[in-house]
Amino acid sequence: MRSAKIRGNKIIDIFNMNKYREIVDRMLADDPFSRWMGIEIINVAEGHCVLEMTVRDDMLNGFGVCHGGILFSLADSALAFASNTHGRVALAVEDNISFLRKVESGDRIRAVTEELSKTRNTGVCTVTIKRKDDIVATFRGTVYKRKVTHFISNSD
Repeated sequence: MRSAKIRGNKIIDIFNMNKYREIVDRMLADDPFSRWMGIEIINVAEGHCVLEMTVRDDMLNGFGVCHGGILFSLADSALAFASNTHGRVALAVEDNISFLRKVESGDRIRAVTEELSKTRNTGVCTVTIKRKDDIVATFRGTVYKRKVTHFISNSD
């Protein structure tokens, strides 16, 4: 039996929310690098994902600030998780990032995706990375959706 709940003026299908979360949970379980980074899944919906992590000392560059590759990797994971919620395996084909503010050890950062475009075979998302209210980086990624689908349980 399917269930729904009302959030604001939208009816949210709980079955699909669980499906999206199952896909992302499986992806994270199979992603040792994202787990090493300490990425936590905060929210998942179709085409959307919110992740958080805390920057550690072993993530700093030679200047004592967070290595840009860590921020890029957080955004890349957010892109991957959000774009794969549609059920087909989606892989990044082009990404870019702008670093706006420095991030230091101990900073708690949050990556939020916004799906800008979705076609049958491609998708484009932005990812905004924030430390509290400060935007520290912006990322834009394009994915290609393969014909392969994710295996998910049918909990109807």
